[in-house]
Amino acid sequence: MNELKLSIENVNPAVLWGPNNDHFEIIKKQYPKLKIVARGSEVKILGDDHELNVFQEKFSHLLEHVEKFENLNITDLERILGSKVTTAPSTDQVTDKFASGEVIVFGPNGVMVKARTANQRKMVDCINKSDILFAIGPAGTGKTYTAVALAVRALKNKEIKRIILTRPAVEAGENLGFLPGDLKEKIDPYLRPLYDALDDMIPAEKLKLYLENRTIEIAPLAFMRGRTLDNCFVILDEAQNATDMQLKMFLTRMGPSAKFIVTGDVTQIDLPKKQQSGLHTALRILTDIKGIEIVYLSGEDVVRHKLVRKILEAYGDIQ
Repeated sequence: MNELKLSIENVNPAVLWGPNNDHFEIIKKQYPKLKIVARGSEVKILGDDHELNVFQEKFSHLLEHVEKFENLNITDLERILGSKVTTAPSTDQVTDKFASGEVIVFGPNGVMVKARTANQRKMVDCINKSDILFAIGPAGTGKTYTAVALAVRALKNKEIKRIILTRPAVEAGENLGFLPGDLKEKIDPYLRPLYDALDDMIPAEKLKLYLENRTIEIAPLAFMRGRTLDNCFVILDEAQNATDMQLKMFLTRMGPSAKFIVTGDVTQIDLPKKQQSGLHTALRILTDIKGIEIVYLSGEDVVRHKLVRKILEAYGDIQ
């Protein structure tokens, strides 16, 4: 009898083994000739060489699935293990929803991040066929959240190596120099919405690792100057607060194997009154360039509280 040791440190064991270890028990039943023991981030398997080789191949596919989708259900187990299993949770509907094309990415514990409106789905379609996408719309339309989900999906699918999220460090009536703390502490509040979106899509420990090893970078727009951004997915959020020169600088950072999404709300410009928003210029002069798509989101795309739409209507931001 031989021994095989496999690591599961790159996946969430709670997702892999299922509620009450249901998935673990199912896997053991599928391989009755093997003794399978799971301890922490390691799985030890005892058996003959042929059985161990079969198990290792199937188990590697399970790990790839969990790492990519942060979800595993009975249908997935049947498909990957290649046989029917006898136990199925009553709420097992994830695969059907994923197959319908609604889900962009699976977050921690199987949370589904979906394109919930027609224009959000249009964003998904546009970035699949073009390398630069402008997503323009009022607050609450999900443009930033959808963009981050698309970036996380590309990272999980290994289509790119890094995600870079950036914003102009400009806010209404405030100045970085008057905020307390060092540079990072001054800047982080401006970038908080990007962190919040990532929290919904990547487990906390993995997100911490990605931020530490710079697989995911969140930085002010000024930090992009002089760089070539290649093999990465880059999002410029709140682009209405970028000047002409800043937006030109950002767009010309693009390397040969990169995807760029620019999001903005032309009704919420916080630049000084005499300074023109670069987003207005970009939308005017880049409209007819092949490979650049523009999606305009509207009140129909508001996915926050139902009162948000009424508030935007009252302020005249949507009709």
